[in-house]
Amino acid sequence: MNNITAASTPTVELEPFFELSPDLLCIAGFDGFFKRINPAVSKLLGYTNEELYSKPINEFVYPADRQFTSGVREQLKKNKPLFNYENRYITKTGEVVWLAWTSLPVESAQLIFAIAKDITHKKKLEKERNLEISKLTTINKALKQLNYTTSHDLRAPVNNLLSVFNFLDVSTIDNPQTLEFVNILKASAENLKKTLDSYVDVLNQKEGLNEELEQVNLNETLEVVLVSIKALIATSKATFHIDFSALENISFNRVYLESVFLNLITNSIKYAQVDRSPIISIRSQKINGMSQLIISDNGLGFDMEKVRGKIFGFHQKFHNHIDSKGIGLYLVYNHITSLSGHIAAESAVNEGTTFTISFK
Repeated sequence: MNNITAASTPTVELEPFFELSPDLLCIAGFDGFFKRINPAVSKLLGYTNEELYSKPINEFVYPADRQFTSGVREQLKKNKPLFNYENRYITKTGEVVWLAWTSLPVESAQLIFAIAKDITHKKKLEKERNLEISKLTTINKALKQLNYTTSHDLRAPVNNLLSVFNFLDVSTIDNPQTLEFVNILKASAENLKKTLDSYVDVLNQKEGLNEELEQVNLNETLEVVLVSIKALIATSKATFHIDFSALENISFNRVYLESVFLNLITNSIKYAQVDRSPIISIRSQKINGMSQLIISDNGLGFDMEKVRGKIFGFHQKFHNHIDSKGIGLYLVYNHITSLSGHIAAESAVNEGTTFTISFK
């Protein structure tokens, strides 16, 4: 008489589990009413047990979700288990909470055993993330349109400039230095036109730049950039140490690589130390099967502890240079990462900066 039967043992042991579980544990009838709930249910929804037992479950469901929830409950009554079903409930204070349900029907007892998790915070984060994605998509479209318009509209004055050079009779120029400057200006205008044409072609594509990957020669691409800024290099007295012996070609986009070279080199010149001419090292390497490009200088540098995480941000400026716009490194980062590459920076104040670019 005093022995506890085997059948009653689980009930005794599981009672604390039912009462103390942080998840919502419910037993509902096929008639649509709660038959038993644990304290977590009333704690989350704010109703007393009496209130929760006295009304159909659907009255606590968010109005917009009631019809679909009713349909799901009908499927349960046909002995079809339910996994990871999400719907909204209204608390007594009028707040909306999201619940994720796992429900198992027992047709013989006309009961549904259900466990629910509060996923309100997760849903809030998802909503915030989707809003951010929507904003970024809108901004990206606007930037693409701006780039397209700018690249397209700038071609007219560049073409006009090239026409002037074509009409110019250089044979009448006796001064060798003047002739050299005219040739530099003409070469720069031609390179600018070529770059603008390439940007328009790129922007006209529907699906990113994956189709634009090509074998790009590092020496040839760098030479195009160095010619285009020949006067700036001469004025700054910058010297270059270039070594592409370890890797002469990479799989990338030529226009983007020209932009990467242009921005990093002009930054090295722009942010050179006052009493020291720029020394710029550009080399390639293969390490652990990865193709890399390393560009370093002896310029002003910056405090990595202060700027880490901001280096490649839009409109992030670390020096008070008159020409600083905070856009160059942002463009470099996006050119590289858009083609699945990676860029890292190391720097120290008055010791220069090193950028390591790893290609896919």
